[in-house]
Amino acid sequence: MESFKAPFRGIAKDVKGRALCYKQDWTAGFRSGIGILAPTAYIFFASALPVIAFGEQLSRDTDGSLSTVETLASTAICGIIHSILGGQPLLILGVAEPTVIMYTYLYDFAKGREDLGRELYLAWVGWVCVWTAFFLVLLAIFNACDIINKFTRIAGELFGMLISVLFIQEAIKGIVSEFKIPKGEDSKKETHQFQWLYTNGLLGVIFTFGLLYTALKSRKARSWWYTTGWLRSFIADYGVPLMVLLWTALSFSVPRNVPSDIPRRLYSPLAWESASLHHWTVMKDMGKVPTAYVFAAIIPAVMVAGLYFFDHSVASQLAQQQEFNLKKPSAYHYDMLLLGLMTLLCGLIGLPPSNGVLPQSTMHTKSLAVLKRQLIRKKMVKSAKESIKQKASNSEIYGKMQSVFIEMDNSTTPTSQVKELEDLKEAVMKSENKGDNAKDEFDPEKLIDDYLPVRVKEQRSSREPILGKAVTSLHHP
Repeated sequence: MESFKAPFRGIAKDVKGRALCYKQDWTAGFRSGIGILAPTAYIFFASALPVIAFGEQLSRDTDGSLSTVETLASTAICGIIHSILGGQPLLILGVAEPTVIMYTYLYDFAKGREDLGRELYLAWVGWVCVWTAFFLVLLAIFNACDIINKFTRIAGELFGMLISVLFIQEAIKGIVSEFKIPKGEDSKKETHQFQWLYTNGLLGVIFTFGLLYTALKSRKARSWWYTTGWLRSFIADYGVPLMVLLWTALSFSVPRNVPSDIPRRLYSPLAWESASLHHWTVMKDMGKVPTAYVFAAIIPAVMVAGLYFFDHSVASQLAQQQEFNLKKPSAYHYDMLLLGLMTLLCGLIGLPPSNGVLPQSTMHTKSLAVLKRQLIRKKMVKSAKESIKQKASNSEIYGKMQSVFIEMDNSTTPTSQVKELEDLKEAVMKSENKGDNAKDEFDPEKLIDDYLPVRVKEQRSSREPILGKAVTSLHHP
């Protein structure tokens, strides 16, 4: 009850806390240099691929009323707005599977009504979004997000598991559909004959599991015991987008005697083509929706608002887990207000709204954490090379590398940090008595790549706290 007696308290507190670190959010990102491209590329593909899949699902379930154009446009517009105005920059927005399910149910309801039908479906959903935005704004104003602190970790993980199950379910349905004739297609078409359907399905299975396996393996490249250090780092940073491009290229490398429609590809009209233009003028048709249905839209709006409130809040919470050790304040109330305004905007232009998504938000935090290990490596290599130029002894080289490590990894005690570098020290000192040519053979990059990640490879159970400390240092240099 105390929360309802002080409206706007949470929003004002969030805005005040965010104003103190807003400038640093941007300057820290620019200071990261070219290294920021790795998590950017990773999250771009991790966000775009499911949104494209959900767009295809929407197109199939709504008879083309919505498609990948709308899901991608919504993700892009809401993502840009949130990145500039949002209070929790670690949060990733996108069209989620629960939104797709709700929009499918709304379409099934609308198409069976003579006074709505397929023609006024998006206009009626626009009213649903108007009411949803109204409820979300009220929740933000009256500090309903205070309840988030009562969410236990298991609640968030269970919801994340639900989203994962929905992802897997849709993936399986997509694989199975590759063996079938698409709805509304001519069954006499050459590519819809059994042998080509079977070929199309097998190719779908190969590309699906090939991309999944190689992408997962590439993320663990830093723990490989082969290839050079810089190559392992490059594969770990850019492996996922590279694997997407590689398997996409392979899909075009089928023999010439295979029909051009095999493997089957996604059709997506451009946003400015005639097939997509009518979506941007939905607001003009909202006045044609009967009054009874305008108020009836309150019922699904309550459910959608509840879904967005929980989904968005849990995604925000899991992106700021305690083990990440983040220091900047949260902004649940302010972001809920912004989510309401973005939902309103999407409804008025005929787009499915975007909200905070799992698991991309948590993946975003973890992908940024990698930058800390790279920064430590870069500065340790630099100090070692400078010492080599000055013809320093191996013990002096190691001493400077150790100082850099202790200075940057200030989350543990100096004693424990020195213990972590014992293997690196032993490797550096091996060449102490090998003569004058030892310096020419001394490769600090290889030694650091081989021995710096030791605690990551050997202490698997401690991976999250390690990443958390890295994120803290990255966001608060």
